[in-house]
Amino acid sequence: MKAKESDHRDLDVIRQVLDVISGEDEISALAEGILSALARELDFADGALFLKDAGVWHAEAVCGAKDAKLFGKEFDNPPVPAGYESIPIMHRGEELGLLAVYFRSGAKPAENIRLLLDTVSILTADAVSMLRKIREEHRVLEEENRKLRDMLAENPGDLIGNCREMKAIYTQIRQAAPSEATVLIRGATGTGKELVAKAIVNLSPRSRKPFVALNCAALPEALVESELFGHEKGAFTGATSRRIGRVEAADGGTLFLDEIGDLPLQTQVKLLRLLQERTFSRVGSNQELHADVRFMAATSRDLEALMKAGKFREDLYYRLNIFPIALPELCRRRSDIILLADNFIARMNRCYHKHVSRISTPAINMLMAYHWPGNVRELENCIERAVLTASDDCIHSYDLPPSLQTGKTSSGERPDPSGAAPFEVMVASYQRELLVSSLKRHHGKPAAAARELGLSSRMIHYYIRKLGITPAWYQQD
Repeated sequence: MKAKESDHRDLDVIRQVLDVISGEDEISALAEGILSALARELDFADGALFLKDAGVWHAEAVCGAKDAKLFGKEFDNPPVPAGYESIPIMHRGEELGLLAVYFRSGAKPAENIRLLLDTVSILTADAVSMLRKIREEHRVLEEENRKLRDMLAENPGDLIGNCREMKAIYTQIRQAAPSEATVLIRGATGTGKELVAKAIVNLSPRSRKPFVALNCAALPEALVESELFGHEKGAFTGATSRRIGRVEAADGGTLFLDEIGDLPLQTQVKLLRLLQERTFSRVGSNQELHADVRFMAATSRDLEALMKAGKFREDLYYRLNIFPIALPELCRRRSDIILLADNFIARMNRCYHKHVSRISTPAINMLMAYHWPGNVRELENCIERAVLTASDDCIHSYDLPPSLQTGKTSSGERPDPSGAAPFEVMVASYQRELLVSSLKRHHGKPAAAARELGLSSRMIHYYIRKLGITPAWYQQD
C-alpha cells in the first residue's frame, strides 16, 4: 500500500475511533465500536478486546468466528492464542485491557499498522478510564442520594412507627450515623434493637462495608472469646485450624454485639482493650492485630444493676455508653400497633401467597388492649399466625392467638362455628367498623369523624362510649 493511502487509512481509522468514543457512554458499546472500526479498515480475520475490572478479565467485544465463543465470558487471564498480535491497553501505568487481533496472512503487521494499533489502544485506554470514572461518580452520587432520601425520610431503614417516641429515635439515628461514636442500644426483647443498628449503618460512611453481628447470649461462655477474637490452631481442644473472629471479619465495617450484658467478665476485659486501643489478639496467640471497626452494642438487661452486682465492668460501661439509644416497649407506642400490623400483613401475604387486606374491629380492639410483653416480635408472630389461619380477606378476633382471646374483646365475632350471630351483635359490629374506620382516617378526632358520618357531637360520643372505642388509639402523634 502506498504511503499516502496508508496515511489516509490511518487517519480514517482514528477518525472512526474518535467518533465511537464521542458517541458512546457504555463501555461494552465503546469496545464493540472500536473493534468493528478496526476490523473494517484493517481487514483482520479475528479479534477480541478484553478489559480488566477488579482483577477479572472480560471479553467486551469480539469479531470473527474463531473468537465468537469468548464474548461475554470472564477469565483470570485473557486467552490469546498463538499468532495473535497483542496490544496492551494501559492508562497511567495501570493495565486496563488488551487488544488481540489475527491478520488473515498470519504474519506480523507492518510497522505503521502496529503504530496505528498502539495509538488506538491509547485512545481506548483514555476513553475506558473516563467512562469508569463517570460510572463510579454516578454510583457514588446514587449512594449519596439514597442516604439523603433515607435521612429525609420519616422512617430510616426498616423501622416502622410514627409515634412521638419513635420520631425521637429516628432523630438520634440520624445524629449518630455520620460519626464513629460507639452506640449502646437499650430496650426490652423484641423492640427492634438490631434494626436500629442496621439503620445507623445504612446512613453511615461504612454502609458498603461488612456488618457483623454477634449475640453474646447465644454462645457458651467458653466459646465467646474465640468467636469474637478468633483462635490459632491448637489453642484449645478441637481447634484444628486457625479461625478468624467476628472482629477481623468486620474489619473496615461495623461490629454489633447484641445482649452485651451477658458477656463474661474475662471477655469484657479484652473487649475494653479493643475499644480503647483498637488492638486484639487471637486466642492462643501473642501477636497484636489492629481492628478498624465501628462498635455498636445492645442489651435488654439492666447494666447499672449488673455493675452493682459486679457482673459488668464499670469502665466498659462508660466506653460503650457514648451514644445511648433507648427503645420504647410496644405498650408505650400503641398508636403504632395497627401500622405495624398492616406492614406485617403485607409481608406475610407475600410470603404465604395470601390476600388478607384488613383487620376487623373486634380484632383491632384486642390488639390495642393487649399488653404485648414480647413487644414488636410478639406482634409479628401474632399477625403471622392470624394470616395463616384467616379464611377470607379479613383477620377476625378468632384468628388471633389464645393469649389475646378474652370474653370481652372477642365477643363481637362468630360465637359458633356456623358464623351466625345475634342481630344486635351484627349491628353493633357494623357500627364499630364504620366508627373506627372514620376515626382512623381522621387520626382519632371524633369531631371530624362525626362530620364525615353525619352525626352530632353528642351522638358520636354516645356511640364511642356504647361500643367501647378509644379514639386516642388511632391518633397520630
